[in-house]
Amino acid sequence: MNARLVVTFTTLIVLMIAALAVPLGLAYASHRTNRLLLDRRADATRFAELADQAAREGDRTALTAEVTRYSDLYGAAVVVKNREGENLVDAGDMSVDTSAAVRLALGGQTTEDLPTISPFGPSHVLVAEPAGRDAQLSGVVLLLAPTTQARADVSLVWAGLALGALVALGYSVLAARGLARWILRPVTELDRTTQAIAEGHLDARAHHGVGPSELRRLEERFNAMADAVSSTLDRQRAFVADASHELRTPLTVLSLRLENLEPHLRSEGTAEFEEALAEVDRLAGLVEDLLALARVEAGAVTGELDRVAELAPRLAGWREVYAAKQLTLELPVSLVAPEAVARIADIALDNAQKFVPPGGTVTVTLREGVLRIADDGPGLPEEERSQAIGRFWRAGAHANVPGSGLGLAIAAELAKACGATLALGRNEPHGLVVELRPAQPDTGW
Repeated sequence: MNARLVVTFTTLIVLMIAALAVPLGLAYASHRTNRLLLDRRADATRFAELADQAAREGDRTALTAEVTRYSDLYGAAVVVKNREGENLVDAGDMSVDTSAAVRLALGGQTTEDLPTISPFGPSHVLVAEPAGRDAQLSGVVLLLAPTTQARADVSLVWAGLALGALVALGYSVLAARGLARWILRPVTELDRTTQAIAEGHLDARAHHGVGPSELRRLEERFNAMADAVSSTLDRQRAFVADASHELRTPLTVLSLRLENLEPHLRSEGTAEFEEALAEVDRLAGLVEDLLALARVEAGAVTGELDRVAELAPRLAGWREVYAAKQLTLELPVSLVAPEAVARIADIALDNAQKFVPPGGTVTVTLREGVLRIADDGPGLPEEERSQAIGRFWRAGAHANVPGSGLGLAIAAELAKACGATLALGRNEPHGLVVELRPAQPDTGW
């Protein structure tokens, strides 16, 4: 946008400068041509007077001397002809066709205009002047004059105009760039703010005060909208967190009371009791996950981002769980990572032990700063992998597997809080890969 505005402003400025400089250059060229015409016509008129005097007196000595001296001095060619077209006096090289000019002069007309002088030509101009008095024409004077000085004058003026135009254009481009930046400053600020909000920095706001008034008002309204949206999200998160927190105690009490009722149940009600107790446990797990997700979204995991520890000992506790399900867990020897990364690994390992069949293997590796948890289970189709990070998403084939459907959503939010990205991929030949990519892989965690 900035480049397009600069190009537009520059184009308009170029057109304006051209509209001023080109007419000025052409006007000076026309003025210099008229000056040359007047000067050469004055010389030709003087030679015409001398030619008429020589015709009346029959003595061409003075005319010949004057013409020769003039030709030697100015490098011009001068030819004096009588009415029959015969050369009476000539000096210099008359190397152009003069028939039209002779007919014009013998008709009593003098040269009224010349081709416009420019730095590129013409190199010579021809002036014809009739000799004689009134209707008694005695001949014609032809003057072929060089235009070297006139072309030099035009070139100098045109060069000055071009230099002035370039200087004006340079300053105008600088002014256009400053004007474009001033106009687009609010747009740039809005772009920066929207990017920051999209990256999760919901407190980012546009700093208005520079730019057109309409765009400044847009910044103010955008900030007001961002405040309203942020406030709504905060209230929503607070509600989820409060509701989850308040539900924990009733659910715990309900679970205890159900367990206390077990001795008083008849044998035929045992199955229903177990199902009810399982549902309470599932609901308690869902509440815990909702509370964890609310805490992550509210930024309550800052301490976990600052706290780092060895990942391998932390994940070693999963070996017993995997061994009980006849699964193999391969862990890295040493890896220092934030606490939040360990929680993400816990979530991925918990998911893997649910879906990988007995005899399977889950491998945790770190390559080029990327943490990978790969299993050789059934995996997910490509179209489902992009949805699996969503909240409460469950694959159709795994609808009966215990869980709240919030694990990967919590992992994705934790990854975002760490400045990393969480992605799901295919493991070869089959299975699922959970990859955690830090913002700067070369620096590690």
